Amino acid sequence: MNFNPSDYDKAVSLYREWNEKINVVSRKDIDNLWEHHILHSLALVHYLRDVAGCVEPLSILDVGTGGGFPGIPMAMALPSCEFTLCDSIGKKILVAQNVAAGLGLTNVRCLNCRAESVEGKFDYVVSRAVTSLDNFYPWVKGKYKRGILLLKGGDVQEEIAQMRKKFKVDISKFRVWPLGEWTDDDYFAEKFVIEIKI
Repeated sequence: MNFNPSDYDKAVSLYREWNEKINVVSRKDIDNLWEHHILHSLALVHYLRDVAGCVEPLSILDVGTGGGFPGIPMAMALPSCEFTLCDSIGKKILVAQNVAAGLGLTNVRCLNCRAESVEGKFDYVVSRAVTSLDNFYPWVKGKYKRGILLLKGGDVQEEIAQMRKKFKVDISKFRVWPLGEWTDDDYFAEKFVIEIKI
C-alpha cells in the first residue's frame, strides 16, 4: 500500500475545509475522519492485495461514494488503478471532485449519476453500506468482471441470507472478512468486507 502520511494529512485538511461548505461527514464525526472514514476505506486495499491476492492495475467503480469514500483513500493507495466514483447527489460529488483535484489524483473520475447509468464494466464495484445487499445488487448487476466488495457493519449474515433468497445465489459466492483480522481497534470490531462473486 502506498502510504505517505503527509498525503493523508492533506486529505484530512481538504475534507475538513470542504465539510464546512458542504456537509458530507457529520459534524460530530469530523474529528474521527481518519479512523472512521479514511482508514475504514483503506481496509478494502488491504483486502484486495493481501486477502484476495489481486494484482494491479484494476478498474474500480465506487457506488454511492458521497464525498469520496472509499474511492479517494483507495485511489491514493493504489495509483496504478483507475477509479470511477458515482453519486446521485451533486453537492457530494462536488466535494469528491475537489478533494481528488486538491490531492492531485489523476486516477479518479467523478460522476453525478445513479449507478445504473454508469457505462462500462469494471473489475470491481465497491461501496460503503449505502443500502442492503438485495437492494444494491440490481444497481450494479453486469457492471463488474470480478466481483463486488462492500464495507458493512452489523448483522451481515441476515443481509446475505435475504440476498441469497431473493436472487437464488449459492453461499459459495460470498466471503465475509472481519476487519478485526486487520486491526485490533475496537471501532472495527463489528465491521466487515463482504465479497460477492456472481
